[in-house]
Amino acid sequence: MLMLHIQKNKSIFRTLFLKYYLILIALAFPLTGFAQTDSLLNSLDSDVAIKTEYVTAAFKSTRVINAQSTENLTEGVLDFRIMHRFGPVNQGFYNFWGLDQANTRFQFDYGVKDWLQVGIGRSSVPKSYGGYVKWKFVRQSIGKVNMPISILYHAFMNVDALQYPDPVRNNDLTSRLSFVNQLIIGRKFSENFSLELIPTFIHDNLVELRTDKNDKYAMGVGFRQKISKRVSINFEYFYLYPTFTIQDAFKNALALGVDIETGGHVFQLHLTNTLTMTENNFITDHSESWLNGGIHLGFNISRVFTLYRK
Repeated sequence: MLMLHIQKNKSIFRTLFLKYYLILIALAFPLTGFAQTDSLLNSLDSDVAIKTEYVTAAFKSTRVINAQSTENLTEGVLDFRIMHRFGPVNQGFYNFWGLDQANTRFQFDYGVKDWLQVGIGRSSVPKSYGGYVKWKFVRQSIGKVNMPISILYHAFMNVDALQYPDPVRNNDLTSRLSFVNQLIIGRKFSENFSLELIPTFIHDNLVELRTDKNDKYAMGVGFRQKISKRVSINFEYFYLYPTFTIQDAFKNALALGVDIETGGHVFQLHLTNTLTMTENNFITDHSESWLNGGIHLGFNISRVFTLYRK
C-alpha cells in the first residue's frame, strides 16, 4: 500500500511539475522575445548612429554652366555632352541676333570611380582639343564622419589647333598648350541651395603680347537654386586678377542659366557673355559686356549611359 501511495504521489507531482513548467515557458517566451527585440533595436540604433551618410545631388549636372560643379559621374557611367553657344545678341537682325553664328563643343565624360572622373572634348571656336581629370578627395557627409564641404581638384590641358597666320613661323606643339588647375570647394546648404568657390590658376605657354603674363589667377563662384523637382536656376561668375596690358577691354565671365532634368537627359539653357567653353578660354579670352548686349544664348545637352554597374 505504501508503495502504491508513493507511486501515486510521484505521478501527481510529475503532472503538476509538467503543467507549471509549461506555464512558466509560456510566460517567459514573450519576455525573452521582447528582450531579444529590444537588443536588436538597440543594435540597429547603434549602427545608424555611427553610419556615414554622404550628401548627393548638390547640382543636377557635373557642370554649373561652363564651370565644373562638385558632382562627379558614378563609376561606369559615360556622359555625352553637346555644348552650344550662339553669337552675341547685339549683332542685330543681319546676323539674326547672333543665331547665324555658333560655337559647338562635343564632350565625353566618364566615371572611372565614384571619386574620379575624366573627360575629353573638341571645340569649334577656337579649334581646340582638351582633356581633364577631376578628383573628389573630400566629400560632404554627416553621421560618423561629419564633413561640411566637398573639395575637388580639376586639372585640364588644352591644345590649340588653329593655323598660325605666319606659315614661316616655327609652330612648336608646346606653344599651343594651355593648362588649368582648380580647386572646387562646395557645400549643399539645403535640399534646394548649393554653393561653390573655384580658385583657379591658368598657364598659357604662348601669349599674344610680350607684356601679357603667362600665368593667370582667377576666383570663381557658382550656385544652384532649386525651384522644383526637375528645374533649377544656376549662376556663375569668374573674377580674373589683372594680367593684361589693356585690362579695361576685358570683361569677367558671367553666366545665368536654367537646368531642366528630363529622364536620362539634363538640358541646360543659359545666357553668358562668353562664346568659348573651356576654362583657359572663357575665363581669360573675352571682352563682351552684358551692359552693351554682348550676351550669348547657349545650351548644354547631356545624355548619360551606364556602361556597367558596380
